Amino acid sequence: MGLIDNSVTKKSHLFENSIWKYVVRAMFAGMYLTIGTAIAVVAAEKANHIHPDLGKFVYAMLFSWALIMIIYMGAELGTSNMMYLTAGASRKSIKPKRALQILLVCIVGNLIGGIISGALVMRTGVFLDFNASHYLAETVAIKLSKPAFQILIEGIFANVIVNTAIVASARIKDDAGKIIAIQFIIAFFAFLGYEHVIANFSSFAMVFFGGGIAEMTVSSVLNNFFFATIGNYIGGGLIIGFTYAWMNKGEALYFD
Repeated sequence: MGLIDNSVTKKSHLFENSIWKYVVRAMFAGMYLTIGTAIAVVAAEKANHIHPDLGKFVYAMLFSWALIMIIYMGAELGTSNMMYLTAGASRKSIKPKRALQILLVCIVGNLIGGIISGALVMRTGVFLDFNASHYLAETVAIKLSKPAFQILIEGIFANVIVNTAIVASARIKDDAGKIIAIQFIIAFFAFLGYEHVIANFSSFAMVFFGGGIAEMTVSSVLNNFFFATIGNYIGGGLIIGFTYAWMNKGEALYFD
């Protein structure tokens, strides 16, 4: 049984035997993304005072630690599950209906975790002076102003990158190697500003509870969530999950 089958079996077993434990693991992923976002944007804000172009580099390198925390703490992330569950359904190690149920519950859990932790972290000292000129507010304003097609395309590339990091970390045995691989791969999408719907749950919640911005309307938020989710699924679920399951089908030697 391969990496995908093992992971899907574990997820399905937990979901079927204790759905609330699964929900908590999904909420924890939202929390870790919020923590990673918080440290990354605060550091980026400080770095921009040194040089206006420095913040983006600092943000990308620090945000990567959100995924490192998720992987090492055994949390359930919706965008990586797009890959796992689609590949598992294609390989018939899980029924499509069950895969869809797990994915939907995971995404909702991520959203709840992001909202709760986003509300709380904005009450901590480093965000008491939060305003519309903060690095986080400006970043979210740009995200909410993007046209739908751009969000879709950036969502595709974001989850190709994220799941490349997931697969790389699973194949590397040494912890230092895992961390280095994740940090630099995730930094690609963070630096490019691509759209990761679960990360957006956290950053949008933080801005909302920080007082909001003019660009944050119900329609702009839902537009981003919808097209980012579709793009993320195409990138992680279809391009990585389904395609690699198809390429591995019937292979004994060249098998990923």
